[in-house]
Amino acid sequence: MQRDGSDQPSGPSFAPPVKRSVTIAGHQTAISLEPIFWDALRAAAAADNLPINALIARIDVARLAADPAPNLASAIRCWLFDRARDYR
Repeated sequence: MQRDGSDQPSGPSFAPPVKRSVTIAGHQTAISLEPIFWDALRAAAAADNLPINALIARIDVARLAADPAPNLASAIRCWLFDRARDYR
């Protein structure tokens, strides 16, 4: 719900996914995430004093340990959600 009480989505929270190339373990891959998740990922990397590729690589290692392993974009969204929940 918006601040004005309407139920219509608005703003960057509802922007479509943006595809970006990242390098993980020396390999390039493309990841599609909504801008709000790219922003959160950059902020998390900065807070952890890591390059964004290094943070994505850490998330990738954790996701590959899951059975079944989710796709990387889903793993990133879930990781960010868990991080946000932990910081409340």
